[in-house]
Amino acid sequence: MTEQTTTEQTATGQTAATGEIAATNGEIDLEVLEATLEYIRPALQADGGDLVLLGASEGTVTIQLVGACGGCPLSTMTLTAGIERILKDRVPGVEEIVAV
Repeated sequence: MTEQTTTEQTATGQTAATGEIAATNGEIDLEVLEATLEYIRPALQADGGDLVLLGASEGTVTIQLVGACGGCPLSTMTLTAGIERILKDRVPGVEEIVAV
């Protein structure tokens, strides 16, 4: 029984290592990214704003804040404390968020 536990731990370790490689290569799963943006969107829309996904490559997600969020002086805070934190937590491979 100890051998099975060791095998499971080894398999888990290999899986974790593979996940880290994918994240450092900047591979972003677009389906997960879009689903996460849909999760964030209602909070922005409640304040009269929204976001538009402009692109995602090599670990960088480019978005545009529109509506009330586009001209808001707190949009930088919304981007870093809200959107960036959520995307980094939920979407493997996301390293940076750029707003234009």
